[in-house]
Amino acid sequence: MVGPSSYISKILLSLLFVLMGWYIFMDINLYLRIQNYPIDRSFHSTNTTIIEETTINHASTIGSIPFSTIESSTPYESVSWISCDINPLCHVTVKALLLDHTNHYLFAPMATIFDNIVKCSQSNWITPNMISFFHVFVAILAAKLIASDSLGYRRVGVVLFQIRTFLDDLDGHVARQKKHIRGERSEIGTTGYYIDGLCDGLGCIALMIGIFVQLKNNPPRRGYTQLQAILPVSDTKNPESGVVYKVKVTTKKVARKVLCFSGQLLLSSTAWNRYIAIYQDILERNDLLPSQYIKQMFVFKSNWFLIGVAWLWRIVNVHSMLHCILLSIFCDKLWEFLRLIQYSGFIILLVCICVTEMHVLDVQNFIFQSLTGNNTSL
Repeated sequence: MVGPSSYISKILLSLLFVLMGWYIFMDINLYLRIQNYPIDRSFHSTNTTIIEETTINHASTIGSIPFSTIESSTPYESVSWISCDINPLCHVTVKALLLDHTNHYLFAPMATIFDNIVKCSQSNWITPNMISFFHVFVAILAAKLIASDSLGYRRVGVVLFQIRTFLDDLDGHVARQKKHIRGERSEIGTTGYYIDGLCDGLGCIALMIGIFVQLKNNPPRRGYTQLQAILPVSDTKNPESGVVYKVKVTTKKVARKVLCFSGQLLLSSTAWNRYIAIYQDILERNDLLPSQYIKQMFVFKSNWFLIGVAWLWRIVNVHSMLHCILLSIFCDKLWEFLRLIQYSGFIILLVCICVTEMHVLDVQNFIFQSLTGNNTSL
C-alpha cells in the first residue's frame, strides 16, 4: 500500500505492539500481585473471610511449605492506585488467570466502566440473557460483512465482532453484579451459563460461515510467477500482463481448512471450560481443613500453575484463537493463517491438554490425599 493507507497501516501495527507490551506488563504485575499479596476467597461481596486468620496461623506450616510464602498480611487494595472496581489485578480467580489477555485487561474493565455509566446491572428490564441474545445478532451482522469481497467491509466486520466480544464480557459482568459476585467466575450449571455458551457458539458459527463464504467467493491462488516480457504468457484474458497464474484453490480445500479451525475452536472451548470448572472446584472450594487451604494457596501461587498451565491457556483458549483469526482477516492474511494453523493448532492444543491433565492429577493428590492414601477430592 502507498500513501495514506500505508501510513494508517503503520499506526495500526504500532498500536498492536503497544497492546502486546501492555499485556506483558500486566502479566508481570499480576504475577507479583499473586506472590506478594493475599488472595481474597470471599467472592460474594456480602460475605466475610471464609477461614479465620487465627485458624490459618495455627497451621502455619505444611511439611516444608512455610505459611509466610503462601499469604501476607497487606491487602492488595491498600496499595493499588486504581480502584478495585476496574483494576483487573484485584480479584484473582481461577477464571481470571485462564482468561485471555484482551478480555481480562481490556474488555473486562471497559465492561465495568460501561456498566457504571449506563447502570445495566441496576436495571430491572436489562438482563444478562438479553445481552447474550443481542450479541448473537451483532455476530451475524459482523459475519455478513466479513463475507464481503471488500477488505474495507471485512475490517468493519472484524470491529463489529470485537464489539460482540465486549458484549459477551458485559453480560457476564452484569450477571455477577446482580448476584453480588466479585471477580471473574463461572456459575457452572446455571441457566445463564448454558445460554451464554449457546450464544457464544452461535456467534462463532456465524463467523465461520462468513469466513467460508468469503474464501469460496474469492478463492486464493496458490501463487503466480512473474515472467520476463520476452517470454510467452498464458493469461488469455490479459496477454500483455506478463503473469502466469496457477490454479485457484478449490472449494473443497477452503471447506477443509475452515472445518479444521472450527474443530480447534470446539476442542479449545471444551477443554478450557472443563479446566475452569475443575480448578474452581480444587482451588476455590471452601469446605476444607486449614491444612488443605494452605496447600490450595501454595498451588495457586506456584510457577507450575501460573506459567505452565494458566498462562498457557491464556494463549490457546477459544477467545485468543478468535482474536488471532480476526487479526488475520483485518490484515488480509486469512488464508495464510488458516494454512499455518490447520494441523499445528491441533498439536498445540493436545500438548496443552496433556500438560494440564497431568497437573490436575498432581494437584488433586497433593491437596486431597489423606494420610491413609485415599483421595477425597471430587
